[in-house]
Amino acid sequence: MDDPDSEWRRKGATLSDKAAHDEFGLTQDEIVRAIRAGYLQYREGSMYGNPWLRLLRREVEAPVRKNHGDRYLKERRATTELARINRELRRLKSQMAALEKRSRS
Repeated sequence: MDDPDSEWRRKGATLSDKAAHDEFGLTQDEIVRAIRAGYLQYREGSMYGNPWLRLLRREVEAPVRKNHGDRYLKERRATTELARINRELRRLKSQMAALEKRSRS
């Protein structure tokens, strides 16, 4: 049996409303309209008193694909992946520099 909440717990299956804005260029109004129309499920969260919405990634991608097309979605995914890789490279370079400094001591 597949647990109905399993998708909410799977790593990478959800994203916040802010991440949806950054990754896919959706505005807060577009997200709220999609929720009210029943296209998006959401869960409310809050950290240090700051509220945010948790959305299912596959449901966010569907209206983006519909409104902007597959090509736009692929470009946004590629841009996001490149940013993630660049962040990881910077982290590894600084870690490598620290290790080299330690080995010289």
